[in-house]
Amino acid sequence: MIEALGLRALRAFDPETAHGLALKALNTGLGPKPGPVTSQRLKCSIAGMEFANPVGLAAGFDKNATALAALSKVGFGFLEVGAATPLPQPGNPKPRLFRLTEDRAAINRFGFNNDGADVIADRLMAHNPTIPVGLNLGANKTSTDRSGDFARVIATCGPYVDFATVNVSSPNTEKLRDLQGKAALTALLTGALEARDALPKRIPLFLKIAPDLSAAELEDIAEVATSLKLDGIITTNTTLDRTGLQSPHAGEAGGLSGAPLFERSTRVLAQMSKLTDGQMPLIGVGGVHDADTAYAKICAGATAVQLYTALVYAGPSLIADIARGLDARMRADGHTTLEQAVGSRRGDWL
Repeated sequence: MIEALGLRALRAFDPETAHGLALKALNTGLGPKPGPVTSQRLKCSIAGMEFANPVGLAAGFDKNATALAALSKVGFGFLEVGAATPLPQPGNPKPRLFRLTEDRAAINRFGFNNDGADVIADRLMAHNPTIPVGLNLGANKTSTDRSGDFARVIATCGPYVDFATVNVSSPNTEKLRDLQGKAALTALLTGALEARDALPKRIPLFLKIAPDLSAAELEDIAEVATSLKLDGIITTNTTLDRTGLQSPHAGEAGGLSGAPLFERSTRVLAQMSKLTDGQMPLIGVGGVHDADTAYAKICAGATAVQLYTALVYAGPSLIADIARGLDARMRADGHTTLEQAVGSRRGDWL
């Protein structure tokens, strides 16, 4: 009841202000603190990292790594913060975040607003992690070498995280998605991998892709990721599609996240699982809002899932509910480990 009242109070503010207040509330001790919900079924391993459960926080919620300790107690198995760019930048003009309540969705056009890699690195270094923490990597809007930006953020922040994600799929930085093309992506990832390999410790490097790619583009990405031996792919970022939306904010520019993205992103996930023959770890993002949608992602080919927008509508207690619900669904299907469920119903989405 307290959480419901808090969510109602936050909706009295514009979305970006409410987002900031939610982070402050978490840091003052408000919110559930079950710690990482776990069981033998929920435990999983991705690229050498051990997760208590496969439910993670998607990038964008804690852009500047200001609430790591609080978020680690909510029930997540892992966190991803950022996106971080080499230089601080204010992002796009406000308003730039919109609630689509009728659709259980959001549209954002933040434009990688963040405090910059140096400040974020200091916060990551000061944090004593109890669950794996990763960083989403971005490029500065005015950069003349966007590929080099990813390598610079890895060099600055890499020593203080458990994994890093190359984000070339945000629709809110002009021409950023052009870097998903085969030649550009190969060059970018090669540089990012070289920067990763120069770190004092090896960390997994993931790639986050858009949901609006053609079958041929997905094939190219799978080929590049496999040939370069990436550690995994995160599918997917926000979409530019607006099909079927009911909210008056549906026409706002930016990336759409939340429930309407679920089907599109899950189909891309299943396609990528097939293209990589189930041999590359995949993290499913887009429209996860309960145990059923999380389990559907896993059965489509994801080893883990992430969410963000659903927290706006359900609050942080949702995380423990999803983790416990996943355990129950795997038990009902006769699975004794998460690995047995991964990709078990991929064909339903192809």
